[in-house]
Amino acid sequence: MSNKISAKERMRIERQSMPEQDATARAKNFQEVNLGFTEQLALLEAQRCIQCKEAKCIAGCPVMVNIPRFIQCIVDGDLPAAARSLLGDNALPAITGRVCPQETQCEAQCIRGVKGKPVAIGYLERYVADWAYRQANGVAGDAPTAPTGKKVAVVGAGPAGLTAAGELVKAGHSVTVYEALHQPGGVLVYGIPEFRLPKQIVDAEVRRLQDAGVQIECNVVIGRTYTLPELRERYHAIFIANGAGLPVFMHVPGENLKGVYAANEYLTRINLMEAYAFPSAGTPVMVGKRVAVVGGGNVAMDAARTAQRLGAERVTIVYRRLRADMPARAEEVHHAEQEGIQFEELAAPVAVLGNEQKWVTGLRCQRMELGEPDASGRRRPVPIEGSEFEVECDVVVVAIGTRANPLLTATCPELKLSRHGHIEVDSHGMTNLPGVFAGGDIVRGAATVILAMGDGKQAAQSINAYLKTKPV
Repeated sequence: MSNKISAKERMRIERQSMPEQDATARAKNFQEVNLGFTEQLALLEAQRCIQCKEAKCIAGCPVMVNIPRFIQCIVDGDLPAAARSLLGDNALPAITGRVCPQETQCEAQCIRGVKGKPVAIGYLERYVADWAYRQANGVAGDAPTAPTGKKVAVVGAGPAGLTAAGELVKAGHSVTVYEALHQPGGVLVYGIPEFRLPKQIVDAEVRRLQDAGVQIECNVVIGRTYTLPELRERYHAIFIANGAGLPVFMHVPGENLKGVYAANEYLTRINLMEAYAFPSAGTPVMVGKRVAVVGGGNVAMDAARTAQRLGAERVTIVYRRLRADMPARAEEVHHAEQEGIQFEELAAPVAVLGNEQKWVTGLRCQRMELGEPDASGRRRPVPIEGSEFEVECDVVVVAIGTRANPLLTATCPELKLSRHGHIEVDSHGMTNLPGVFAGGDIVRGAATVILAMGDGKQAAQSINAYLKTKPV
């Protein structure tokens, strides 16, 4: 097909489907589910973009990627230009192309979606980013900016911290990222499973930032190794992006039984510590025959699909609302269904059951009905009297959210926090302490990778403006 087509031909092209592993096969392995577009599929999908004069998709992207520009480069057959455009706007495009909820952001604003399906922006983003990393000599970016002599510390090597660091080195600043774990990536390496986001992709993104000049020091816990006041003495500015990794529990009887995991611990053991390879890897994890996962977000889907791959005979997701109300991406729910995950909708746990040896034997739940809308706009689940039932299981994974870890903030009591322990910032991302900025989950609470990246990019711009007012 010629790359130049008429508007009528463009409108006749259907949205291209993502090639993926067979559901039966992939439920038993940790290889990536989505296989990526071929060149032909990418060209067909790119040709669906009508190149709006006022591209609403850009405003729908938290990091403001110039979407029509990189897509037009695909149509023109100029992948180097597409990669330069995308990498200029987005510090981690191979990651966001895989895990970003485009359907509720850029694609939700796509004009093609008014009558039909929106352009598959995320699939095209992944295609371009993956092409760029396959090039032996990489993709040439902008010429490096002259060093400013200003030093910035970034706390946390997750999506927000890495994005901010990438933007700040482009501006010529010296940037050091401090990461508490032994590997950079944050939730990208400890939280998101290999079958959704291969670790080699995260490693490649991190290496590109390091090649650009970002310094990363792992095994450094701010609040223990160094305190925030100590960092303030050594750096011209600080960006705090240490996430919100403290788990939230159900507070029901039996929650301390053996076999109950917080989703954070469960996924960290498997994703980062390679517990799936125990005993050749040093970290164990319980491989249950019947696993119950409580929650309806992406983390719950990740935990359930991981349990299935570890060998569970039956995995059940227990959620207090309807499946349509789940905050997880529609694609992740669909993939879980395809892989045989069971769903108990309108059900809430009231107790974890165990035997005399204190091992989990089941989860007692109560049926719910939906009442009036709550603060989130969704109808509030209301218990139904006398509706209790049991889900047989030997492992329970609690995936109902996280909250701010006070380890860092406790060492700096003058830092202003919300009543939930999140750091408060102004419209520029600065805290009440001059030169100290914050973003990502430590500010907004548990959210998506791309929202954290948006915070990182905005904070970098604010830090850059702030540093211009300060002497070297």
